[in-house]
Amino acid sequence: MWKRIPEQIRHVVVPIVALVVIYLVVRHLLIPSSFGLWGHYRAASAVQNAELPLKYAGAEACADCHGEIASTKKEGYHRGVACETCHGAAYTHTQDQEKQKPQINRARSLCLLCHEYQSSRPTGFPQVVSDSHNPLKQCIACHQPHDPKPPHPPKGCDACHATIQRTIAVSSHGNLACSMCHEVPKNHKLSPRGNPAKLPQLRETCGKCHAQDSSASKEIPRVDMASHGGKYLCWECHYPHMPGAR
Repeated sequence: MWKRIPEQIRHVVVPIVALVVIYLVVRHLLIPSSFGLWGHYRAASAVQNAELPLKYAGAEACADCHGEIASTKKEGYHRGVACETCHGAAYTHTQDQEKQKPQINRARSLCLLCHEYQSSRPTGFPQVVSDSHNPLKQCIACHQPHDPKPPHPPKGCDACHATIQRTIAVSSHGNLACSMCHEVPKNHKLSPRGNPAKLPQLRETCGKCHAQDSSASKEIPRVDMASHGGKYLCWECHYPHMPGAR
């Protein structure tokens, strides 16, 4: 009967049968029996993980004994940071508070893991250049870790926007206050991401100084706002912090 099957079909059937056999052998020998029982993973791994020794206690366990600190932290800038991020795994501490003490790391390097300046971090996220920002002091000398408000609000925008400040300082806009173009909420310096400064939305913002009928100094370049640039916003051609560049 096998010989009656056309040779072309036999050449196709043989590899398919071989692959099916190999698959069944591999599945039987290599794939755990519990794989796929609860989902696309090895079900026995859930049991094995549950049997591992506990390391982390969780913030709720910390709050049971440190309620006052937990309340302070809940209202502070570090409310989203788990206690054990800074103090290390604390499950053993919850079992023996006297002998198993959590870490209290006072090194600057711990805080700098998040707060060392990196241009890729979100605008407004508190950052410092460690070599120049109180280099001989511990961070906790000025900042309370559980609610690290600055000792005083930054006086200038350069505390968070140093790169922009260095650019604008050498431009024709160097003498302008940031608030001339940006509407800055009262609490922006205390909570910058919760109270972001507003960017200009209209050409008239630039027209206050650069329109032909502006009352600003005569030395300031003027344009016909009705025809100059057409439908485009000014900052689509001119970078506001360095307006001479295009």
